[in-house]
Amino acid sequence: MSLLSVKHLSVTFDTPDGDVNAVESISFDVLPGECLGIVGESGSGKSQTFMAAMGLLTGNGHASGSVQLNGREILNLPAKQLNLIRGDDIGMIFQDPLTALTPHLKIGQQMAEVLNVHRHMTGAQAQALCLNWLERVRIPDAKSRLTQYPHELSGGMRQRVMIAMAMLCEPKLLIADEPTTALDVTVQADVLDLIAALQQEQNMAVVLITHDMGVVARMCDRVQVMRNGAFVESGLVEDIFANPGHDYTKRLLDAMPRIDTDSSRVLDANANVILDAIDVKVHFPINISGGLFGRKIPLRAVDGVSFKLHEGETLGIVGESGCGKSTLARSVLRLIEPTDGVVSWLGTDLTALDKRTMIQARKDLQIVFQDPFASLDPRMTIADSIAEPLRTFRSDMSNRERRDAVKDMMQHVGLEPTMINRYPHELSGGQNQRVGIARAMINRPKLIICDEAVSALDVSIQAQIIALLKELQAEFGTALLFISHDLSVVREISDRIMVVYLGRVVELAEAGELCTSPKHPYTQALISAVPIPDPIVERSRKRIKLTGDLASPLDPTAALRFLPSKLAAGELDYNPKLLETTPGHFVAEHD
Repeated sequence: MSLLSVKHLSVTFDTPDGDVNAVESISFDVLPGECLGIVGESGSGKSQTFMAAMGLLTGNGHASGSVQLNGREILNLPAKQLNLIRGDDIGMIFQDPLTALTPHLKIGQQMAEVLNVHRHMTGAQAQALCLNWLERVRIPDAKSRLTQYPHELSGGMRQRVMIAMAMLCEPKLLIADEPTTALDVTVQADVLDLIAALQQEQNMAVVLITHDMGVVARMCDRVQVMRNGAFVESGLVEDIFANPGHDYTKRLLDAMPRIDTDSSRVLDANANVILDAIDVKVHFPINISGGLFGRKIPLRAVDGVSFKLHEGETLGIVGESGCGKSTLARSVLRLIEPTDGVVSWLGTDLTALDKRTMIQARKDLQIVFQDPFASLDPRMTIADSIAEPLRTFRSDMSNRERRDAVKDMMQHVGLEPTMINRYPHELSGGQNQRVGIARAMINRPKLIICDEAVSALDVSIQAQIIALLKELQAEFGTALLFISHDLSVVREISDRIMVVYLGRVVELAEAGELCTSPKHPYTQALISAVPIPDPIVERSRKRIKLTGDLASPLDPTAALRFLPSKLAAGELDYNPKLLETTPGHFVAEHD
């Protein structure tokens, strides 16, 4: 018998432009103890399907059809009755835990509220159960977390708190809505392992809503593929991946980058070095004792990074949140001033240039940011945004020449000429990212830094942007620094990969070699955590886990995490050396 049975569910929203049909007469069942994957890209109706089932639609949303939990109709129940089901029989993990948690309540208060409502449990008994679940989801120093606020926790810990809250009453069904989208790859793997362990332990059904086919391959028993509010394909996960029947499913699978396939190019061995970073450091003074005259210690965001970038090359920079990737990129462009070190651009030390000369140098040094909406001026048309670098660096051009150049670049990046007078809010995320790329490319720069430029995009749009960057690079000979926490994407586009841990390089090698033969324990852990969109391959892989939590960059001994022998010997100031183990393959010292 089905635990959850959905029949002919439709969801409609009233808008000023008329009714929008988000979900159109879909039917499916969730069986006890299974993991069902609901797969599709943004706007396909995945989340709205379960928001409707849970009675969480916005005021202009309307649901019709049938949703039965253990044979009981729950669709459109009064809020008072639904509140007895939500958090008890059904738990839900929302995509963004920071907005789902109440910011002004401590973690312990929020968790205890669930027990008070559903189990009439209060006081020490409730706190003990909350602590037990925080420990079960493997939050370090769990007792102290009960008295902290959501903003005091990392993204991974907030997600674990959400899982603990959802599990407090041991629900029969857990709905996980993109539970790992914003997480680092190792934290994502930990969260997925945790959900799988709880599913088995509690014989709980799980609905996993995602656009990541690698996550589906790791977790799911069955898959429902959703597009434009309807299911286009369903079946066992092995069958869907081995023999996808619908063109949309095939496109989703084809768009997923894989860390186990090699698409790297053979570079010209005689290509010139255009960027040479030598022992770059960026330290921020942090007040640790409070007060105006408190003691300050340096936060080593970037702590002695060296690398070379060749003409036309793509160097991928990977690492977890807080490792210093973006700070390093900004220091190269002097958007953040380096504390020490040299950044040599075509033989000129950028760190020695005055402000005016540095502005002129940026004609050849451009950056594409992660969030295109935040990096584009909402008051400017996309044509004006793309033309802005021309107005700064090409004052000799007439208005007509600038407009022609903008139209030509829009064509290069796949933007329709009819969009020339539109504003950012009138375009999709992928289209706005193309605007950002067009703006960066308009002056034919020699270097573009892509800082998480595709991480917020659907897989098909992500694949289009990567293909576009490769085409533009081939046409204009541009070098790329490609920064991401997603190793699959980095391997897809990079010639070499540099792995950064707490502001220091721990491994640097050709992309294929690094992904197939990683030498450093940190690199090995990162690669083993990357899901592969193939259920047979993915479920046969062995996960390499690092012990302990990610060390703080405020900790002066953090660099010795992989050299415990130096710690034991009391050599606390020792900095691991980067050694060339084979030609072109550099690895930091480790035990």
